Amino acid sequence: MRYRKYSTYLVEKYKEKVYKIPVNVPCSCPNRDGKLGSAGCIFCGEVGAGFEAQPSEMSIAHQIDKNTELIQKKYKVNKYIIYFQNYTNTYMPLERFEANLHEAMRAHVVGLSISTRPDAIPNPYLEVLKRIQKTYDIDIEVELGLQSVNINTLKQINRGHGLAEFIDAVQRIHAYGFTVCTHLIANLPWDTDDDFIEAGRVLSALGVASVKVHSLYVLKHTKLGELYSKGAIEIISSDAYLERLVKFIQNISSEMVVQRLFGRAPESQTLFCNWGMSWRKLQNQFEEILEERDIYQGMHFKLSELNRFE
Repeated sequence: MRYRKYSTYLVEKYKEKVYKIPVNVPCSCPNRDGKLGSAGCIFCGEVGAGFEAQPSEMSIAHQIDKNTELIQKKYKVNKYIIYFQNYTNTYMPLERFEANLHEAMRAHVVGLSISTRPDAIPNPYLEVLKRIQKTYDIDIEVELGLQSVNINTLKQINRGHGLAEFIDAVQRIHAYGFTVCTHLIANLPWDTDDDFIEAGRVLSALGVASVKVHSLYVLKHTKLGELYSKGAIEIISSDAYLERLVKFIQNISSEMVVQRLFGRAPESQTLFCNWGMSWRKLQNQFEEILEERDIYQGMHFKLSELNRFE
């Protein structure tokens, strides 16, 4: 295996296939409701990131029951991770947050994954997660949207936080014994290859367990969509994107799990997505490059080995 795929990791950990089921709950974001800002990140649409989930108006229990029934028939999977996906899932009253987690617990659920912002995961919410973990004996993962380590890029996309908030969140989450998955966008117009490689090195140095890499898609009716339509931004070619991924894979820890390498969005809602190709085709091209060049994850990852006390 040239890189550590999430599907393989799950089979190794749970001894059988495990499916991650997205759940949408009614929630917002401090970068949308006025606490930090009202415009949100320039790439974010009106449904957050929950394209593949059921409507948030549907109860959590109903969403899970409906999806597990479909997935079991199609993939013969009997274990599930419930993924609270859209917007900021810790940005709500603490009691409601805890109630949502209890409602998600079903037979065959082996883990919870909570998507949030680095600046919206205070310790009381981590304490709730710890109680849930102990009560149900499940694994807990916190997914943090970072997108870039370049502070100027974070400002351009109106992210509302910097790298320091991310580092602080990772350290506190680890202190409670949970794993961290980090989201990065590999081809933001303001980032270079070096920015993206350094992002992977930062995640590795912090002991982040897994990464979700997204190829930038441009949604209609967003600030990013306006910039794209005006020709104010340039998105690198698919070949350049694949080369960037190749460099990234070589420069991250061999222990880090790669949950995804490409973004996905409905064609009807986008102005641009994956250069008009399927994510599967792009992934196949990427894996062919690794084979042809004998490249594997972590082959160039190294932090300082100097012993300054010798």
